[in-house]
Amino acid sequence: MDVINNQFILNKFGFLGAGFSNEIQKNAIVATIKAKTEIIQEGQKNKYVPFLVKGSIKVFSLNDGRELIYYYIRPNDSCLMTFSSIFSDYISRVYAIAEEDSEVLLIPVSVVHEWLIKFPEINRVFYSEYDKRFSDVMNMVNEAVFHRLDRRVLSYIKQQISITGNHPIKLTHREIASSLGTSREVVSRVLKKIENEGEIVQSKEGIKIPVKENVSPV
Repeated sequence: MDVINNQFILNKFGFLGAGFSNEIQKNAIVATIKAKTEIIQEGQKNKYVPFLVKGSIKVFSLNDGRELIYYYIRPNDSCLMTFSSIFSDYISRVYAIAEEDSEVLLIPVSVVHEWLIKFPEINRVFYSEYDKRFSDVMNMVNEAVFHRLDRRVLSYIKQQISITGNHPIKLTHREIASSLGTSREVVSRVLKKIENEGEIVQSKEGIKIPVKENVSPV
């Protein structure tokens, strides 16, 4: 267990005052999670509401071994689907995996219930999360319904670069296929196609998005 990041508390919950900061120091747990570690799986009971301090977490469901990604939790965010479960059966309906080494602030669900009564202004935090996640899910649906697979693959690569800060980024064809609900063979063909079109460069170091130079008019 790590020391609670006071700056994170101030940035996320400072509007609730010093009294709330003391509540966090008293009740929260900070956990360090290694990359590719499963945090929770579908059907498990949620014991904590997580807030991500640093790193990234993928939230998804599985169907016949294929992933359907709902959203990524980024620093300063929480998992909305975990929060919503504490008002019903506490059972997770999703999987969550750390995409990279991450630090998470864990708050027991019983404490969150108390805070919603004692500090009603905390609802602002969760309303904000609802807005972000609704936008994420709408974007996911639009990508799946309206975009060709080559655009979806390219968008996924750019998203992973943005989330991790790694460029080039190491992504296997199987990993991309699983995340987009298709086969590895199809992804391999798509990657070759967009590489030939100059959209990406593949090497031993990973996949890179080349910088396109602006051509000045003659």
